[in-house]
Order: sequence, then structure tokens, then C-alpha cells
Amino acid sequence: MDLLEFIVIVIVLLGALFLVYYFFRGAKGDISLARPVESRVDEYLDRRFQSLVEEWQLVTRPRLGTFKEQRYRRIEENEARVAELKNYELAMQETLDSLETRLDALETELAQEGSAKK
Repeated sequence: MDLLEFIVIVIVLLGALFLVYYFFRGAKGDISLARPVESRVDEYLDRRFQSLVEEWQLVTRPRLGTFKEQRYRRIEENEARVAELKNYELAMQETLDSLETRLDALETELAQEGSAKK
């Protein structure tokens, strides 16, 4: 083995050591070698979870549960009112259809009377 081969091997080993160091640098949790990228992402999310929730204005489950408890009755009342309004809309649509049918019948009758007088 000559000097050039020795230098290449040393450079490759140093590169591999640098990559291993760079991978584990800043790791405080468990890094899985079976899934290195996913475990690093999981670690990052675990460290920054609270700041991400605040930054993105996310809602946690306990706050959602509290909101539901406070607003549930009002939501049910509003849903009942919406159901009543839909029923009213259907009844008004039926009435409108009936009136349009009667108007068409009257127009037809007037048209027939008008043509009979001529």
C-alpha cells in the first residue's frame, strides 16, 4: 500500500466519522438506526411541540373538550333551529310550486278565453 492509497482511506474514514458525528450531533433522545430520519424528526417535534402549537395556533384535546362542554347546548339549539328552517324551506318550496301550477292553469285558461272571443 503506497502513500496515495493510505491518504484516500484516511479521507474516507474521516468522511464517515464526520457523517456519523453530524447525524448524532444535537441528539438528546433515542435515535434509531433502523429509521434514522423518522427518529430525528420525532425528536425535533418532541422538543418543539409547545412552540409549534403556539405558532400555528393549534388546539389541544383538553381545550377542545372544554370548548365542547361550554358550547354544546348552544350548538344543539342552533342545529335544531337549522333543522326547523330547512323544514320551513321545504314547505315554502311546496307552496311556491303549488302557486306556480295554479298560475300556469290561470294563464292557460285566460289564453283559451282570449282566443275564443276572437
